[in-house]
Amino acid sequence: MEINGQLALTVLMGVFLVAVAAWLTRVENWRSYTPLASGGGAYGQESGHAHEKPGGLIRWFTTVDHKDIGMLYGLYGVIAFLVGGAMVMIMRVELADPGMTLISNTFYNSLLTSHGITMLFLFGTPIIAAFSNYFIPLVIGADDMAFPRINAIAFWLLPPAALLIWAGFLIPTGDIIPAQTAWTMYTPLSAGVGNGNQANAGVDLMLLGLHLSGVSATMGSINFIATIFTERAEEVTWANLDIFSWTILTQSGLILFAFPLLGSAMVMLLADRNFGTVFFAGEGGAILWQHLFWFFGHPEVYILVLPPMGIVSYVLPRFSGRRLFGFKFVVYSTLAIGVLSFGVWAHHMFATGIDPRLRASFMAVSMAIAIPSAVKTFNWITTMWNGRIRLTTPMLFCIGFVSNFIIGGVTGVFLASIPIDLVLHDTYYVVGHFHYIVMGAIAFAGFAGLYYWYPIFTGRMYQRKLGKWHFWLWMVGTNITFFAMILLGYGGMPRRYATYLPQFITLHQIATLGALLLLVGGFIWLYNFIISWLEGPVIESGDPWNLKEDGLYTAEWEWFDRKLQTKITDGGEQQDVATDGGHESDESDS
Repeated sequence: MEINGQLALTVLMGVFLVAVAAWLTRVENWRSYTPLASGGGAYGQESGHAHEKPGGLIRWFTTVDHKDIGMLYGLYGVIAFLVGGAMVMIMRVELADPGMTLISNTFYNSLLTSHGITMLFLFGTPIIAAFSNYFIPLVIGADDMAFPRINAIAFWLLPPAALLIWAGFLIPTGDIIPAQTAWTMYTPLSAGVGNGNQANAGVDLMLLGLHLSGVSATMGSINFIATIFTERAEEVTWANLDIFSWTILTQSGLILFAFPLLGSAMVMLLADRNFGTVFFAGEGGAILWQHLFWFFGHPEVYILVLPPMGIVSYVLPRFSGRRLFGFKFVVYSTLAIGVLSFGVWAHHMFATGIDPRLRASFMAVSMAIAIPSAVKTFNWITTMWNGRIRLTTPMLFCIGFVSNFIIGGVTGVFLASIPIDLVLHDTYYVVGHFHYIVMGAIAFAGFAGLYYWYPIFTGRMYQRKLGKWHFWLWMVGTNITFFAMILLGYGGMPRRYATYLPQFITLHQIATLGALLLLVGGFIWLYNFIISWLEGPVIESGDPWNLKEDGLYTAEWEWFDRKLQTKITDGGEQQDVATDGGHESDESDS
């Protein structure tokens, strides 16, 4: 009976997909694509085939304009960030007490799993795609992305991916409960062998959702590579390609090699779970999964961190009053990180008993990859050295990025040493190190970009004081939370445990206090962005940051200024302008 039900559901889904494809072919002629005349060329190209965008929701469901898709990615990423943040706040409040007081062990493990996957796959990669979709065509002088329709399809794969990943929380049934595998999905736990909890359909739905997100990222990476290679304006050569585009190009190459491997491993895991295969269920299967997963998993860290490095390399010089120091070395270090990232995966496996000679080689490469990261760090510091520093909110987040990245990077070098890793592996030290990078660095760089380009995509300026409150609450909260975790790791507190010994209670409560500061800062940021979008001062200048004074005016602001002037010439309402007129450059200079 159960088999018949599953067969009927499969047939129904097949019919549904065919119906969707048939409907889409009737919507318009897929063979012809005419880019919008307002489409984004930073150097003023016009396609000559202008057509007006539809209004309302239809515009957002059917758009192929790279700027609209960038906005959709941004909205999606913010929603995922809020969901992932809510999950971890429940966990941290629970951890304020050694015993289980608010939630069950099972629910804690579900939150732990979904928080990691949500932040990495549903927030990290899409929020980077938001920046790159909106600004890459503008800064390289392209009319749009190379494949606008593929660009749209890549985004629309993500909402169903999120629903599948969160299905265990959304579907109120005993047959589907949230996955409790942790974000690494280690076998045999995730294979459901001898574990009834992991044999449920919630794990299968999560794996399918992850697979969809991987397909989306791969399609996007192909698009960015094609766009940067083929759609650049004549004025944009490899020699003067901006640093953000270099990092996106490198990231796209990493995605192209890493994500298909993860997809293949998850297909094998799904086969083990549902069709009786033994890819990971047999002898050595657990080690095989770790090799396949971490061959993707460590490049994934650089997939997430390279574009934020590009944002900092792009934004930080604007408020230092000078160009990026050692531009070529920053580019070379980016490419070096991209290559070396595929040679370090087994440092996650030092404690598994693999061959000591293999461990030694991976230790050497893991330490070597710190060198190009250090090159970038020294270049950022030297760019600020003797510069005309303006402590705007974007600049504060850039400086916060650099300082947190140093702490996260140095703690990571210790983990690359085999003897130290054997002591600290699977403790809260690893959690603290990792979150210094993903929260203290990647998220800080993301907010530097959001504040810096806020005038372009809203046409208004945010409230400057609230922006600085956001920064300081997050800077203090990040260091309180994650440094406490590093100390917990030194004390021997294992990670991923919902209960703990009483001697760890003080540091856990300190970490929870820091998390509450992050929560307050997050509310301030959300309020500031929404209210300023609706009521903030309208931008009236194409140079809201006074970049022309230092000769640092860039292509996206030129496009912005032309758009503003066109609106004024056409007699449009200034409120409708996608430009910006409040000068946060008036913020404190030092």
